[in-house]
Amino acid sequence: MSHSVRRHLRLEIADYDATIRRWIPGYETMLSAAAEAVASVHPGRVVDLGSGTGALAEALLERPEVGVVELLDVDPEMLEQARTRVERFGDRAVFTLRSFDEPFGPCDAFAASLSLHHIPSMETKTGLFARAFAALRPGGVFVNADATMPDDEAGKARLFRYWADHQVRQGISEERAFAHFDEWSEEDTYMPLEVELAALRDAGFEAGQVWAAGPIGVVVATKPAP
Repeated sequence: MSHSVRRHLRLEIADYDATIRRWIPGYETMLSAAAEAVASVHPGRVVDLGSGTGALAEALLERPEVGVVELLDVDPEMLEQARTRVERFGDRAVFTLRSFDEPFGPCDAFAASLSLHHIPSMETKTGLFARAFAALRPGGVFVNADATMPDDEAGKARLFRYWADHQVRQGISEERAFAHFDEWSEEDTYMPLEVELAALRDAGFEAGQVWAAGPIGVVVATKPAP
């Protein structure tokens, strides 16, 4: 699995953090909800899947309940940006240039922010859920902050309208907002929420959505304790 944010989003890496807030409704609240869910299990080790510029990792490392965060990404430019961002946390942040496709070592939590929609099929995503479940300690969590879309056209249109309206409020034209969705669809795949939750439960997790703003939501999946 390879991915370049510069190519996909037609965006300079240095501009990513400012621009993503204009594109994504409730971005800051989303990060906070995801970090809170991870911190609630007092993890000694967290794997940040597709860490990007390190926004979620930073939110995690600011929580005293969180130990080490491994920032994992396939995009070296993004990982380098993240390294600068979380430098102040010292050896609590570690960096790995690799994909989601290999087995994981033992950990207490997985977290992801706007990265898993780059997985193109539910079959591949289900494999990731299974690998994460196997690596987690009992009581550990898999927290995913991402976009989902229903199968029905009316529901899909409603959520894309919500998403476009957010961008318009940020000064982006309606035409440009809908053009974003067409451009992003070249690499992004938004699954229905109920399909993702069912796949997590099939993997063995107890799963539910804890926060949402239109198509953007935070899902928390817990590996049951014995």
